[in-house]
Amino acid sequence: MNGVINFFKPRGMTSHDAVNLLRRTLKTKKIGHTGTLDPNASGVLPLCIGKGTRIAEYLLDSNKEYIGELTLGYRTDTQDGDGKVISISNKSVTENEIISTMSKYIGDISQLPPMYSALKHKGKKLYELAREGKTVERTPRSIKIYDQKILSIEDCKKILFYTSCSRGTYIRTLCDDIGMDLGTYGYMSYLLRVGAGSFKIEDSYSIEYISKLNHEEILQIITPMDKALEHIERFTVPEYLYSKLINGVVLQVDTEENMMNKLLRVYCKDIFVGIGKIILDDSKFYLKMDKVLMI
Repeated sequence: MNGVINFFKPRGMTSHDAVNLLRRTLKTKKIGHTGTLDPNASGVLPLCIGKGTRIAEYLLDSNKEYIGELTLGYRTDTQDGDGKVISISNKSVTENEIISTMSKYIGDISQLPPMYSALKHKGKKLYELAREGKTVERTPRSIKIYDQKILSIEDCKKILFYTSCSRGTYIRTLCDDIGMDLGTYGYMSYLLRVGAGSFKIEDSYSIEYISKLNHEEILQIITPMDKALEHIERFTVPEYLYSKLINGVVLQVDTEENMMNKLLRVYCKDIFVGIGKIILDDSKFYLKMDKVLMI
């Protein structure tokens, strides 16, 4: 078994728990995730299996898609519904104010990572420090919101919305920031990840479904490594260079300057060989393999 399973993580399960559960279910130790999904969120969590664990790093940067709910009037210490309420506001806001404020949170924005996160400070996770009542200085990070749509507004108190965003975006913090901007506080009361790169929720599999499959059926739901990396551009190498390519030899290739320094899915003889990059040396283009992934 080598590839990626589009796992549907239920609410209340950590990403680490999901890995351990699938290890027991599939009776294999070599399983890893492609970036954590908030324990109180449910939805798409791609899990790499076997040699597929070697491509996890290339899936980390894929864009994420969420459906979330923002509840106004309250602020919690965790920025979600599991935390302690630390501020309350009775201020009323209009639909137009909500629409106008949320429209500002599209494009390149700066976001301060929350204390209740898995980021580390001096080797210790921030949420561990937060549980001890400690707060440490964090550096704001640049993120990108590619798309954001309001799906519904209920009594100008609950906003259901869709967001497509870059890696490292905290939807909890987005909700908190919007609530602060509106002057009435807000927290994330619901979160469903509906997409992670090319993996979509309609194609995800629950643990209940997976546990009923036999070995052959499980193989059918595993996404091959190259298909899991379809967000990376394809590059084909001539057949006569095959033996050198699979041995990691740097090869002179005929290509364009716009192919330089970006990750490429490398194929030869219609076989997925691995991930490489085009480099320029002495006015000539060369293909340098970053990782040979042939099974």
